[in-house]
Amino acid sequence: MPLVEGALAMTALTDPAFPRGWVQIQLERMAKEAEHALMDEVNPHVRLDGLIRLFYREWGFQGDQQQYFSSDNIYLDKVLDRKRGIPVSLGAIFLYLANHLELPVSSVGFPTQFILKVDWYDGEEVQYINPFDGEFLSERTLVGWLKGAKGPFAQLSTKDLAVATNSDILKRWLTVMKSALLREEQYTDALRCSDVALQFQPDDPHEIRDRGYIYQKLDCSHVAASDYSYFIEQCPEDPAAELLKLQVAALNEEPLTLH
Repeated sequence: MPLVEGALAMTALTDPAFPRGWVQIQLERMAKEAEHALMDEVNPHVRLDGLIRLFYREWGFQGDQQQYFSSDNIYLDKVLDRKRGIPVSLGAIFLYLANHLELPVSSVGFPTQFILKVDWYDGEEVQYINPFDGEFLSERTLVGWLKGAKGPFAQLSTKDLAVATNSDILKRWLTVMKSALLREEQYTDALRCSDVALQFQPDDPHEIRDRGYIYQKLDCSHVAASDYSYFIEQCPEDPAAELLKLQVAALNEEPLTLH
């Protein structure tokens, strides 16, 4: 399943009102437009340059530098409507179009953000694209990103630039979605995100801890305490465990609320 299709399915699970059909129609329309615009470009290098120009310059898609963490940058219907997004949402759309044009573009879950890898058939040097702005990335830039995130002694490895599975990318996408919704205090939607994330890893103590936080915000105190207790049992050495023990005690003293 293409990354964008997985994203549509995932988003439909987290938002019952998500217009999945409309998004699919828009993507198909864009793919046809790109194919028509670049039909005379036989050289794949020129074809890729043409798609970048079409997507970022002519259509006007770009990274949202003003509201980077907004949930509007994560839901594909909003991204298509606003032509603003973050690397993973813009990258998924671009990847869909590139694959439609039979260009050798794939996903990379770089430690700092989602990027695109161009692995040319003819053995030429691999290229990397920043989907936030459509610019090619130099090794120097990638090393700088890595050191900024992991410290001055971090070194770029082949693992950092390996092609990622759609499942891995979707997990990261879901985490970003949940974080945005929590920041906007949309706790019911964030809870759906957490439930979907637990379908990937049902016993993940950190995800269950996060779900406990959401339940607490939704005034489901005893369910929150149960999730926190699970985390404490599974991760007793975690620095948060002692604080959560106090939280569990306080939550269990609250009267049971039926929802």
